[in-house]
Amino acid sequence: MNDEWSEAVDVRTQAADRLREAERSGKPCAPVRDLVGTAAEGYAVQEINTRLALTEGRRLVGRKIGLTNAAVQKQLGVDQPDFGMLFADMAYLDGLPVPTERFLQPRAEAEVALVLGRDLVGGPFTVADVIRAVDFVLPAIEIVDSRIADWDITLADTIADNASSGAFVLGNTPRSLQGLDLRLAGMTMTKGGKEVSTGAGAACMGHPLNAAVWLADTLGGTDFPLRAGDVVLTGALGPVVPAVAGDVFEAHIEGLGSVRAVFA
Repeated sequence: MNDEWSEAVDVRTQAADRLREAERSGKPCAPVRDLVGTAAEGYAVQEINTRLALTEGRRLVGRKIGLTNAAVQKQLGVDQPDFGMLFADMAYLDGLPVPTERFLQPRAEAEVALVLGRDLVGGPFTVADVIRAVDFVLPAIEIVDSRIADWDITLADTIADNASSGAFVLGNTPRSLQGLDLRLAGMTMTKGGKEVSTGAGAACMGHPLNAAVWLADTLGGTDFPLRAGDVVLTGALGPVVPAVAGDVFEAHIEGLGSVRAVFA
C-alpha cells in the first residue's frame, strides 16, 4: 500500500514539474493525462504547485472558477466546472499594458468578479451566505492560458494546470450587489472596437452567484477556503477569444461598467 501511495505521489510530482517547466521555459508541454487521469488527481497536482508558489513568496489573492459556461465547455470538450488559484502577480490594471510575452497561448474572456468582505469557511453555504460575504462586484477580463500544447486538454489536464489560468484585469468602479440582477446582466466584449463575444450572467451556471456557492462549498473544508479580501472570478459570460500582442479588449457588463485588457 505504501509503495502504491509513493508511486502516486511521484507521478503527481512529475506532472507538476512538467507544467512548471513549460511555464518557466515558455514552451508548451505535452498533456499530463498520461500521469493523472481524474479531477481529484488533477487537483493534487495543482496543490503541489500552489504550495510551491506560496513558499516562493507569491501571495494568494483569490480563485477563478472555470468551465461554468456551456459554450466554453463545448470549446474545451469538458462537462463540469473547476477552479484555480489567483496570485497577486497575475493581476494587471485596467487599460494599462499586459506583457504578452508572459503567456504561451492566451485567450480573453469577460467575467463578473466578486470581492469578499467575509470569510467563507466550513459550509455548506446558501446563496444568502455568499451574498452577505460579498463586499462589492467588478467587471473583469480573465486571460486564460494553457501550459499544454495546442490547448489539447481534458478536465484532469486543465485542473492540474491551475484551471488554465494566466492573469486577470479588474475594473476600477466597485458596485454593490444590492439592486443588481446579475443573471440578466448582458455582456459585450470587443477587440479593437469590433464585437467578438456576447453573453449574460445566466450563461454562468444560471447565475454568477450559483458558481460562487459551488466554489465556497468546494473549498470551505480545505486548507484554502475563501477569505475576506479574496477575488472570485465567477466564470465566462461568453465565448473565449484568442489574444495576441497589440490586441485591445474591452468588456462591458450591464450594471457593472467596463474593463479593458491591453496586450503589449
